[in-house]
Amino acid sequence: MKHKEYNIPFSGLKQGKHKFTYSIDNTFFDSFGYEEFNEAQIDFLAELNKMSTMLELHLKGEGLVNVDCDLTSEPYNQPISGQLELVVKFGEDFNDEDDEILIIPHGEHQINIAQYIYEMLVLAVPQKRIHPGVLDGTLKSDTLDRLKELQPKETDENSEKNDPRWDALKKFLTDK
Repeated sequence: MKHKEYNIPFSGLKQGKHKFTYSIDNTFFDSFGYEEFNEAQIDFLAELNKMSTMLELHLKGEGLVNVDCDLTSEPYNQPISGQLELVVKFGEDFNDEDDEILIIPHGEHQINIAQYIYEMLVLAVPQKRIHPGVLDGTLKSDTLDRLKELQPKETDENSEKNDPRWDALKKFLTDK
């Protein structure tokens, strides 16, 4: 089974809260076939609250992922953070259709959280990735220079010249 290190064996634990920490790097995302990150460095905490009839999982991750800027293709470190609350109940069959409730069979003794970690962290990255240097104007890049060259020039000449055909129509707007 893939991602054995993300199995949480809850059957031998006492009731109450238990913490599990993970350090996630790019090999984790590569195992899912996700290659959007150049590099990843994320600290992850899974807190399990074991009760008599169910489990509560609080997942929290914070760190940096190195991604390419959508505008300039320059790599930069994007800080990310995410949280997920998950209630684990016991039932007849496995069911993960609900985002916040997971149902596992009665005989299970462990839960694998790798898929939840993956989804939470991938969704924590902004959809539009813009290098901070682009926003504050400090990034020097050939791509940005080229975009500035190709930017349309503003001309005020056209706005001052009026087309006489429209002047008569404009009078209707002001003649009320």
